[in-house]
Amino acid sequence: MTGRELRSDAVANRDRIVEVARAELRRSNGAVAELKLHGIAKSAGVGQGTLYRHFPTREHLLAAVYSQELTQLVDTVEPLLAERPPLRALTAWLERVVEYARVKRGVMAVIEASAWQDLYAGQHHRLDEALATLLSRGQAAGDVRQGIDAADVILLLGALSRIPEPEWDTRAPTVITVIVDGLRSR
Repeated sequence: MTGRELRSDAVANRDRIVEVARAELRRSNGAVAELKLHGIAKSAGVGQGTLYRHFPTREHLLAAVYSQELTQLVDTVEPLLAERPPLRALTAWLERVVEYARVKRGVMAVIEASAWQDLYAGQHHRLDEALATLLSRGQAAGDVRQGIDAADVILLLGALSRIPEPEWDTRAPTVITVIVDGLRSR
């Protein structure tokens, strides 16, 4: 909404809509074409008018899904580091990146290039910072090679975008394994 505070029920409705859309994207392996807005509204327990008040277009909804996915990915860094050694935390985080990449791929397929650039530019630094934290902890522990930075790993993760959808479930984990093996200290 524009500059106004949303009521708590409106916030709850919006959050439910985004969560249902996210779950649907995951269920359909990121196939945005299968994302039916009337079905999203029904599953979220809201009317179509409520959905369209929050998300006037499919692109607005997908941008919110992407933003939530990114936030959850970034927010997992500290808990992972608290419960695991640095290299295992980095590995678990990169495995989570596979889910994020699948959603991102679906979102990128429908959002106009200019809107995608705006969305990505406003969020990208958060991903870089999360990855830099994981790498620096791994380097400090002696588990991750020195001289590697977040930009290096993000370039490697770009390989995920080249995986054909039918091969995603087998190839994406392999890509992550190869990346982690390359990050290990020698």
